[in-house]
Amino acid sequence: MDSEQTLIVIKPDGFRRHLTGRILARFEEKGLQIKNLTSFNFTIEKAREFYELHRDKAFFNDLVKFISAGQVVACILEGANAIAVVRLMIGTTKSFEAAPGTIRGDFGLGITDNIIHASDSYESFIKESRVIFDRT
Repeated sequence: MDSEQTLIVIKPDGFRRHLTGRILARFEEKGLQIKNLTSFNFTIEKAREFYELHRDKAFFNDLVKFISAGQVVACILEGANAIAVVRLMIGTTKSFEAAPGTIRGDFGLGITDNIIHASDSYESFIKESRVIFDRT
């Protein structure tokens, strides 16, 4: 497959625990390239827009509150099959069920506090990266 891009967001728990460098190194060691990188704090409004897909779910407000509770690092990664590779590397949403060797399996503590977000499709990547990188 041709090269594709995806988005990751190291959540406030990952940033606060000083895991950013270790997490980014895993992706670089896998062969993915960092194409854009930024650090910022989500406003409640931007967090709601970012997680809009989950708006009608019971955990929506918890997601918004958590992602806007501190600094995050967002990164566009590029490489062959980037979306699938990154999703495999981060592990399942529930950190306590994620396999050892995955980012969530090695560092995550829960469901919302699971260290990292990654786009699950090209469509999600486009939408989510616009929310983050077009912060005007």
